[in-house]
Amino acid sequence: MLDLLLKNGTLVDGTGAASRRGSVGVRDGKIVAVGDVSEAAGRTIDCDGHLITPGFIDVHSHYDGQASWDGDMLPSSAHGVTTTVMGNCGVGFAPCRPSDHERLIKLFEGVEDIPGTALTEGITWQWESYGEYLDYVDARPRTMDVAAYLTHDALRVYVMGERAIADGKASSDDLAGMQAIVRAAMKDGAIGVSTGRTDNHRAIDGSHTPASEATEEELTALARAMAESGRGVLQAVSDFDMEHGADKFDGEWNVIERFGEAAKGHTLFVSWMQRDLIPTQWKDIQKRAELANERGVAIRLQAAPRGIGVLLGLEATFHPFIGFPSYKKIAHLPLAERVKEMRDPSFRARILSETSDKIAGDGSPIPPLADRLLSMIDLVSMRMFPLGATPQYEPGPGESLMARAVMSGGKPLDAIYDALLEQDGHALLYFPVYNYAGMSLDVVEEMLHHPLAIPGLADGGAHCGTICDASMPTYFLMHWARDRAKGRFTIEEAVRKMTGLSASMMGFHDRGTIELGKKADLNVIDLANLSLRSPHLVSDLPAGGRRFLQDAKGYRATIVSGGVIAEHDRLTGDKPGRVVRLGR
Repeated sequence: MLDLLLKNGTLVDGTGAASRRGSVGVRDGKIVAVGDVSEAAGRTIDCDGHLITPGFIDVHSHYDGQASWDGDMLPSSAHGVTTTVMGNCGVGFAPCRPSDHERLIKLFEGVEDIPGTALTEGITWQWESYGEYLDYVDARPRTMDVAAYLTHDALRVYVMGERAIADGKASSDDLAGMQAIVRAAMKDGAIGVSTGRTDNHRAIDGSHTPASEATEEELTALARAMAESGRGVLQAVSDFDMEHGADKFDGEWNVIERFGEAAKGHTLFVSWMQRDLIPTQWKDIQKRAELANERGVAIRLQAAPRGIGVLLGLEATFHPFIGFPSYKKIAHLPLAERVKEMRDPSFRARILSETSDKIAGDGSPIPPLADRLLSMIDLVSMRMFPLGATPQYEPGPGESLMARAVMSGGKPLDAIYDALLEQDGHALLYFPVYNYAGMSLDVVEEMLHHPLAIPGLADGGAHCGTICDASMPTYFLMHWARDRAKGRFTIEEAVRKMTGLSASMMGFHDRGTIELGKKADLNVIDLANLSLRSPHLVSDLPAGGRRFLQDAKGYRATIVSGGVIAEHDRLTGDKPGRVVRLGR
């Protein structure tokens, strides 16, 4: 008898093959029957009118802390994700000596906007080595499977101590020590090595990340050590010296490319986005990646399916008035009291006559970009939108707060102020920082359709009070395979990119497609009614920490290793997830 039968759905098998009507039989966590299945089952789910797809592979998340205490793995588990890859951008928690616990927490808090109090209370630090960390995470029941990079920041701090924080150059002994840990981590099941090289990533005290200025020699040493295992991938994020002008692009790209070249054919994933300061830089990245692949350097580009957008609100981490003197005097008050003060006409008039104090710089985790945006708020308001109960991630110019100001005869800052007070102060504003320079997703369309692109950058587990992009798998299906008139993907290709292609690129050969013998990670989806709700804040992190969650409607069931972890858009309590260890 089968353990589970998904009966009479539309099979979209993750290979890109044409969809077809059929059933899927599951036994002992594996797919044992596909197509016309007549065998009896302990449980049957009627999938008529629904898609049956492989579970989604999320290639870019930051659940490194959360995975050590939380089994639900929200918000990703609400969006069909059955395997997530954490440890991106070089930040993580292993290896780590007891003396460095606070240091890594401050780094993660600053880079990934996760409350330090939550990390301090939630992480038990029952590990020092990377292998011990994977063992600890593996012992915690969870909804989905997780894989993890060995992160460059944690590695550098472990080997170099204070010198890693002070931009110290790694000595030959340091490099040998790092390489030894890379080799051990690959034996323990690391998926590879990640690094971060962007000025926008700062520790909570405003300092640069340890790996941000690592030399080419250091990066290539790590890549060579990983390649010795015969498996693994690399991941890097860089702003390509955006702060120092376009002429610095080639030098930084060359460092990144040689990082990938040193891996001897193993794939390097590079984050790919359109940045406003240099809105054509993404084309330069594309060209150099194409040339690198022609030379045999395997580089793939992780692209977001929508604008990489910040959520602004009185409950969020950031909003445009956070640096205004009058607001700072009431910032400590509960939301209802702040709203009452802000609705007072005299308070409104006073604050709208002020200018913001500087909010970035030394001692602040807020990147310099925030101060630049505040200095040109009128222009920024052209790309700032009320999010609404049913979020729209490709709004037009006429929906902006600038347009609202023009129609009311007021100033943009007035419109922003009033919009923040809607829904009794719970309203959210959407500001797509990246990928939206042309006021549409046409650039994203080009990226996603490029043969080197893979959907990613959902950042699940991170940016708790500013971003909620873990819903990107749901959005990719809704927007790019159903709703958007221009640049639409077939449902077969959209599913392949998030399943079979992603699994193959990451080295997960046991999942990602609906085939006999593959792991029974599956989704049953009502595509016609698939939808997103607006993000909402909850206080469910350790120490009462707050974060955005976003719900979806349309997931009939999500299955991991044959266990139904979610049904009718709600978690069931089943937690069959494990750590994915390459080479084991």
